[in-house]
Amino acid sequence: MPQETTGTAGFDTMDLSGEIIRAVREMGFQEPSTVQARTIPLMMSGADINAIAPTGTGKTCAFGIPMLEYVQLKDSRVQEVVLAPTRELALQIGEELTRLARFIDGVRIAVIYGGQSISKQISALKRHPQIVIATPGRMLDHMQRGNISLRAVHTMVLDEADEMLNMGFVKDVTRIIEATPPDRQLVLFSATTNQDVLTIAWKYQHDPVEITVEATKQDRPQITQYVIATEQDLKTDHLLYLLDADVYRRIMIFCNTKFMTDKLTRRLCREGYDAQCLHGDIPQAKRNVVMSDFKKGRFPILVSTDVAARGIDVDDVEAVINYDLPNENEYYLHRIGRTGRAHKHGVSFSLVTFRESVRMDEILKYMLTTPTPLSFKDDILCTADGTPFFEHI
Repeated sequence: MPQETTGTAGFDTMDLSGEIIRAVREMGFQEPSTVQARTIPLMMSGADINAIAPTGTGKTCAFGIPMLEYVQLKDSRVQEVVLAPTRELALQIGEELTRLARFIDGVRIAVIYGGQSISKQISALKRHPQIVIATPGRMLDHMQRGNISLRAVHTMVLDEADEMLNMGFVKDVTRIIEATPPDRQLVLFSATTNQDVLTIAWKYQHDPVEITVEATKQDRPQITQYVIATEQDLKTDHLLYLLDADVYRRIMIFCNTKFMTDKLTRRLCREGYDAQCLHGDIPQAKRNVVMSDFKKGRFPILVSTDVAARGIDVDDVEAVINYDLPNENEYYLHRIGRTGRAHKHGVSFSLVTFRESVRMDEILKYMLTTPTPLSFKDDILCTADGTPFFEHI
């Protein structure tokens, strides 16, 4: 697989339309991130791409800008397709592309996913969108109903391809790809690689260019990681200590189960905190409201499971707290990557019992990182030398 060149360029040197440049500026982007600088020219040239990049590096704009640049506005057929593993991520991509397209007259974008009324989505497809963002299952559903044709697709993007294929969508994704023209452009974006991603690339891409954005200081979110030694029956008290410090205004707390997510949220509310939660048993309509309200800053603390948090892209989350350690190493990266976005500094705290310390060691070996250890002494959170933590920072 050939490697792309490593040179970078500003948005103004990429031969982008005035409408896109204006939208990018209004979104607050002055210069492209590394993945954007490397991806946009290659996509504009028509190359198939297999991109591996850390979370929070601007991947949506990296593929969204080229898609909007070469969409044919007078053609009412579906020309550009993005597949995403979850409804939350699909909605986030739709919002981002809509912001990028705000000055382009005639662009129609539809987002289709499970959990939403099928009739509402049929109405959206009848408006002849040129760009469709979808989860695999709902895309297949509409294809089988005859509501959508992919015969005119120019570009297909698989976002978070590694996660999507890990979730068991290999057959669905394969069927969708095979419904597009053989010469369409296929672009894969992943945080990590796996055998399923490599198989899709080998089978359906044409001489793809491989882009690897290393987690360098420039591209890795600027996150200071802390590990707090605790005990199981003191976890909630120690979490409340962090919140009571009143240092962080926008916080995401991760739990492993729906039960714990609900239980912890109820406890926080009883303690007077304005907190809401997300997990798979919450109806989709309510989940959409919770995500929207959190992004708009209407409440400060969101408690969530891993899957429910996929697709939440908030630039000003100040701290991530792992109440439970994730079962998969990759999930730790996804979790802490919710903070430190848009070149801002973030912090993460992991509440780790003695029994969880082995799991924490496995995560740190995967991350190739060394967090700062903290512990409680006389009910005060302290650094290793005994300095009270919140005085230290």
